Amino acid sequence: MTDIRELLLSRIRDVTDYPEPGVVFKDITPLLADPAAFSALTEALAEIATRQGATKVVGLEARGFILGAPVALRAGLGFIPVRKAGKLPGATLRQSYDLEYGSAEIEVHAEDLTAADRVLVVDDVLATGGTAEASLQLIRRAGAGVAGVAVLMELGFLQGRARLGTALDGAPLEALLQV
Repeated sequence: MTDIRELLLSRIRDVTDYPEPGVVFKDITPLLADPAAFSALTEALAEIATRQGATKVVGLEARGFILGAPVALRAGLGFIPVRKAGKLPGATLRQSYDLEYGSAEIEVHAEDLTAADRVLVVDDVLATGGTAEASLQLIRRAGAGVAGVAVLMELGFLQGRARLGTALDGAPLEALLQV
């Protein structure tokens, strides 16, 4: 796993003062542009999905779509997008969550998850954990079980793991990189 970590880290670019002064943004676009790195990332996340007994993969808007869809395909699972409110047609379930300043809402199609499903949430970064926490609540409200959360990188200094403790309810949180 050390080799994959080194490969992934070497393809993540730090962008200083983006989106605002004082922030160091972790840009994954160089990783996505490198087929060997993207394939290694997809394989590692698909292995987590298989090991955790997932039946579906949920990707969180928007980079979670980029990572989650190939992970689901590689693992032979269905892919479910969790979108910002108002972006999905038809019957949806909606979940609100708090942001640093204000709140937001995410949605999933009501019929896409069933009680027979064990869902792995996939995203690029675990930061404060707000969106991931809301997605876990949404998955359970849809009647499905949670297989876990898998992310490319965890920004530990933002304490997202601690925020997810209750929402995970014993399900694993796996980060390939911890920054």
